[in-house]
Amino acid sequence: MKYLKSLALAVGFIAAGTISVYAEGVDEINPDVAQRLYNPDMLDPSQPVGPSPLRNFKAKNPPPWKIGYASSYAGNTWRANAMDPLQNEIIPKWKELGLISEVIVTQSNLNDSTQIQQMRQLVDQGVDAIFVCCSNPTALNQTVQYAHDKGVPVFSMTGYLTAPTAVNSSVNYQVAGFEIGKRMAEDLGGEGNVLVVEGIPGTSGSDSQDRGVKAGLATAPGINIVGSIAGMWTDQVAQGEVQKWLATHPGKLDGVVVQSAAEMGVLRALKQSGREGVKVAVGGELGALCTWRKNPNLISAAVQTWPPADDINLIWRIMMRTLQGQGPKVQSILVDPVIITHADVMELLPEGCDENAQNWYNVGQDKWGSTAYLDQFFVNPADPTQYKP
Repeated sequence: MKYLKSLALAVGFIAAGTISVYAEGVDEINPDVAQRLYNPDMLDPSQPVGPSPLRNFKAKNPPPWKIGYASSYAGNTWRANAMDPLQNEIIPKWKELGLISEVIVTQSNLNDSTQIQQMRQLVDQGVDAIFVCCSNPTALNQTVQYAHDKGVPVFSMTGYLTAPTAVNSSVNYQVAGFEIGKRMAEDLGGEGNVLVVEGIPGTSGSDSQDRGVKAGLATAPGINIVGSIAGMWTDQVAQGEVQKWLATHPGKLDGVVVQSAAEMGVLRALKQSGREGVKVAVGGELGALCTWRKNPNLISAAVQTWPPADDINLIWRIMMRTLQGQGPKVQSILVDPVIITHADVMELLPEGCDENAQNWYNVGQDKWGSTAYLDQFFVNPADPTQYKP
């Protein structure tokens, strides 16, 4: 596996001086990171990357802190694989450290109004911070301000909120999507018909990645995008939608670019339809990685864009650092996507692996926002597990 560190340079998107448009915040981090992940030409134009208003934030209460998790959805493998480490690893660890008292979890099932109501209730119940996942980038803004006015910071993982006081963390989805699309174009020799399966349209993670995918595919003029459908980041949904699409589009199909967690659904739909030889983008689902292990020609490389355990661990550490007064410098803390080769998969999974496995491959903290990596994003960096109030 390797970090994706030189993609923007390799494709010629970076112009001299583009990073200098930022005042503080981005200018304070490692220039190589700023060039890779914060270059305007390879960044969602709505991604908030200005200086963080929480630079001088101080928690309203001393620890142990009460945390709210206002989840927007629980119906796919990714969400289950994020919730498991939260409940079984993160919460017990930080309770033992004496830094949290409890975590209150709510679920809104993709209903913005419900999530807004739940977040306000969490604030009124006295939480010290709230984190959310994969939410609508604008719908929660007034609620984020309501929380901020009550001394409760809001953090967003796996996608951004455009509220100025929110702190966001994720991979750079446009960079990741570009890599996925470009690799698919190269695997097809620069020519072919490609179906694009988005995540949940309207969420920042899905829209940013989709923009990057289509830009990556466009690097080969012989690639024709023959359809774009929503897989809703859910295998069962993607399977049904792809089956319907295939039934009404009998023409040649050469590749499918799909956002996790939906690649297993795509693979099943193709198998059931009898379509053979179609290349399919693979992310982090172990079932899909197992299929690739057994079918090396499926794709040349997988791009891990959101390992669930790593993503929730990342936003948690950012949240704890902020509550401790370390002072985030920028509104969005971005990390590199990780490339997984077939050789990696051969080592990772046994020959008899399960193609229906529901769990995910996580790359680990060292590759997804290590302590040293996060230090550059804070004014007063320190290991948050060593905090003594």
